[in-house]
Amino acid sequence: MMWSFSICLLSFIFLFLLSLVLCLLGCYFLMLDLVYFVEWELISLHSSSIVMTILLDWMSLLFMSFVLCISSLVIYYSDEYMLGDVSLNRFIILVLMFVLSMMFLIISPNLISILLGWDGLGLVSYCLVIYYQNVKSYNAGMLTALSNRIGDVALLMAIAWMLNFGSWNYIYYLELSNCFEMKIVGGLVLLAAMTKSAQIPFSSWLPAAMAAPTPVSALVHSSTLVTAGVYLLIRFNSLILGNIWGDFLLLISGLTMFMAGIGANFEFDLKKIIALSTLSQLGLMMSILSVGFYKLAFFHLLTHALFKALLFMCAGAIIHNMSNSQDIRGMGAMCNQMPLTSACLNVSNLALCGMPFLAGFYSKDLILEMVSLSYMNCFSFFLFFFSTGLTVSYSLRLGYYSMTGDLNNTSLHSLSDEGWIMLSGMLVLMLLAVMGGSMLSWMIFCTPEVISLPQVLSMLTLSVCLIGGWVGYEVSKFSLSYDLYSLKLYLMTSFLGSMWFMPMISTCGVNYYPLMMGNLISSVYDQGWSEEFGGQVIYSTSVNYSLMNQFWQNNDLSTYLISFIVWMFILMVLILF
Repeated sequence: MMWSFSICLLSFIFLFLLSLVLCLLGCYFLMLDLVYFVEWELISLHSSSIVMTILLDWMSLLFMSFVLCISSLVIYYSDEYMLGDVSLNRFIILVLMFVLSMMFLIISPNLISILLGWDGLGLVSYCLVIYYQNVKSYNAGMLTALSNRIGDVALLMAIAWMLNFGSWNYIYYLELSNCFEMKIVGGLVLLAAMTKSAQIPFSSWLPAAMAAPTPVSALVHSSTLVTAGVYLLIRFNSLILGNIWGDFLLLISGLTMFMAGIGANFEFDLKKIIALSTLSQLGLMMSILSVGFYKLAFFHLLTHALFKALLFMCAGAIIHNMSNSQDIRGMGAMCNQMPLTSACLNVSNLALCGMPFLAGFYSKDLILEMVSLSYMNCFSFFLFFFSTGLTVSYSLRLGYYSMTGDLNNTSLHSLSDEGWIMLSGMLVLMLLAVMGGSMLSWMIFCTPEVISLPQVLSMLTLSVCLIGGWVGYEVSKFSLSYDLYSLKLYLMTSFLGSMWFMPMISTCGVNYYPLMMGNLISSVYDQGWSEEFGGQVIYSTSVNYSLMNQFWQNNDLSTYLISFIVWMFILMVLILF
């Protein structure tokens, strides 16, 4: 047990110190506008060499710093959350492999090394999702793995297509965005990013991945797995601007944002509500990226990582104290029992809503103002603002169910803020969720841009947030009558509350039937007629001939006399006739 504690502590200290170093380096690179492109020759054999390329700029260094900071706090948090787990060392090593895969993906300007990190994330995420070994976890892990394999295949096809250029260093060819080959590569990279960042129609794996332990969810949903697709598209942003890919991504990401916001308002599972809020924010990042503001998308990616990791860690502390119950209807009056955890949860929730002067405000408000300033169709404009209102609605609903009213748990309970290891990690993140947005705003946008809008559009963001909060409060206040009313509209409620039936389509239509078809083809062709007329018939014929030969060789003189008489008889018949 001491060794498991030391591995947690050592990992936390090492990752946190490395995060601070990378943050300072990122600020230095940002101030001087530096970009380092490093080529490291791993193996050289005659005229062939294997070269590892590394891209270091302010974006990759800052993102690595945030990933390492959050992962260090999550590992420190896990030491208490996973207390009693007999294989805690294995869990920590899996998390470290997960972080290492993300590092590979961030610093790679080469599609081959990107695939190394990309597949590493997919493999380790499968191992982490099935960490609690039960049927639900296995199903969720398989859905996650199969959905992500589609993106892996798209990335492999992009690698094959880039053979037209003679190099896999995509960074050299981004200026050829009007070239037909690069348009194909852009489309394949877009498909890969959509699977990893769970855009429609690949959204169903994201809530299913909640079967993983809560510290893993905090890491996955803030800065690693689901943000890999957004980060990849930020790097490839010039390939999706001004063409059909950008318009397609704007539509899909807007619908994802809308669908996740609606679904979270019907959900009662605490972790799934937060997962759907991640999906909504991913849609927001993707949609602003498709408009052309890649720096804004990156800014929101970093601020979102801070408060989303905090939100999951608070949820984990509540679930831990609630004897592993995740239903928000069984909570209530948490602020009396767990005041520090409740404070952290409310801060992260308000940052998610875009409360002024918290981390989420600086990025979300800027995004919506730039949307108002941009040339955009009415449907996309509506999706942006309506989804923002839905975000505030489900956040207020979550706060109302968990924090106010009476405690709906059993009268004999052990709710308390005694977990100081978990609390210390949460308090550090709460500090970052309060201050991180303003610091990043000054760093990334050091020259302030004036956004001049009419008063109606300027007040629209705040108005939408207030209306969404009021709707969420009203819906929660009349929860019983609302539930009874929703039963009258059961088909609509089940459609909106089940992510537009995407989990059923993914598990049955996309995964189940193709797998059954593959099994049928395998059993009928590969292990059936193909064997009957291929390998098996060659094998059986060879065995028969070998046995016959062995029979002749192992017999005595009488056998040879009989065979001689037979052959002479056949010869005489042939001569006579």
